[in-house]
Amino acid sequence: MGAQVARRGDLESPQARVSAPPTPPLILASVSPQRRAILEQLGLPFEVVAPNFEESGGDPVALAAGKARSVDGGGSPVLGVDTEVVVDGEALGKPAGPGEAEAMLELLSGRTHEVVSGLCLRTAAWEELHGETTLVTFRSLDARDLAHYVASGEWEGRAGAYAIQGLGASLVERIEGDYLNVVGLPAARLVKILSERFAGVYGFG
Repeated sequence: MGAQVARRGDLESPQARVSAPPTPPLILASVSPQRRAILEQLGLPFEVVAPNFEESGGDPVALAAGKARSVDGGGSPVLGVDTEVVVDGEALGKPAGPGEAEAMLELLSGRTHEVVSGLCLRTAAWEELHGETTLVTFRSLDARDLAHYVASGEWEGRAGAYAIQGLGASLVERIEGDYLNVVGLPAARLVKILSERFAGVYGFG
């Protein structure tokens, strides 16, 4: 009668299944909780390794590359990111205290500034370097607005003295570009690279 037709149970037996190789985790060369949260939001597997790199200011792309190059990926792609807030061509760092935080926020009040990130994704075979800029416009802030936000303490450890994903959203009138770039990682750029370099591996492309 010819070859016997395989039954449904035979096709779904463990011997018939072909398991896909595990997706290699991204190695995040950063201890930033915001960047971890963004990778989790994107559904990406990752491991955190603190970069062995001394930040000394300068170009965010160069700093992102320095972070990524300082970490051994062990066969997995390594991701380095650096983000800064720029107004009038000057980068605003992290305020040292409430007075400096208030001064930064007053400087940003009623104006548009840039959030500039550098991104480096690298393997043993290749390296991608990119910059990403998002424009953020603050509403005009009065003394009560400034005092309320500074009292929240959210400015601590934040470049530019605000966190858009928290109470800092109340300071913002509008943005142009990638919102997650302002949070701390240019997600749209990362997804584009992964879809091109690893089509289908991470669910993109």
